[in-house]
Amino acid sequence: MVKNSVPSPLHSFSKLAEELVGDFRNIANEEPRRAIKRPTKNLSAIIEELMVKNQIGRPSAEQSIRDQWPTLVGTANAAYSHAARIERGRLIVLAAHSVVRNELFHHREEIVARIRKLPGCEAIKSLNIRAG
Repeated sequence: MVKNSVPSPLHSFSKLAEELVGDFRNIANEEPRRAIKRPTKNLSAIIEELMVKNQIGRPSAEQSIRDQWPTLVGTANAAYSHAARIERGRLIVLAAHSVVRNELFHHREEIVARIRKLPGCEAIKSLNIRAG
């Protein structure tokens, strides 16, 4: 009586051994010499990792700041400026008018304090106000 056994994973030889056997059998090696074989990953795990990394389908700090921007800086200043992105704890703000840029610069501590009260925005330490 033969029992069903679980197949063992295939043994992988070193590149040198594969090249030697291929040369002996006159079979050309199709892979580039510097290619690295990596284990196959599950597609769902990769997609989930990318969705977390790129904030797809999840509330992001940038979006919550953009939604509240007029209440954070005032409607007049919000008409000429917008929150662009977050880089290493700094919020990059683009201001289209020099007076608005100057106004945001003078009130940056107050604005950062308001931003840090928003959910998910506790890591914001400062503003970087640029012309744009």
